[in-house]
Formats: sequence, C-alpha cells, structure tokens
Amino acid sequence: MLKPDPIVLRRLVDEYETLTAAPATAPESRIADLAYTLCVSTGTRDVGRALATARAWLAQDGRGTAAAAAPAAV
Repeated sequence: MLKPDPIVLRRLVDEYETLTAAPATAPESRIADLAYTLCVSTGTRDVGRALATARAWLAQDGRGTAAAAAPAAV
C-alpha cells in the first residue's frame, strides 16, 4: 500500500478534526466522506485507527506539518 501524500493527508486530518469538533455546523455527509477517505487512505476500517495511523505517518514525515505546508518567505 502506498502512503498518501503527507500534505494532503495533513489537510484531510485537519478538516476532519475541525468538522467533528463542531458537528452541528458541519453537514453529516461531509464528515462521513472525510471518515471514509481517511479509512481508505490508511487501509483501515475504523476512523479512530485511521486517525492514529495518519498521525503516525505524519510524525515520521515532516512535510505534513503546518510549518512545512506554509510557503517559504522570500
């Protein structure tokens, strides 16, 4: 299984966590779509496990961090 791009994975995790923190403002279908995408991306069937796997992968690869995703100052 190929790991997803760290920057894309970081955005996916961030969006999922943001929407689940305030589920009343987020459409249920979007949360379900994100959960499904996380599970498929990490090869698991459980959202909690998918998040843990994604976080572990991001910890191994610094490109998925917020600092790495920000554009460099010129």
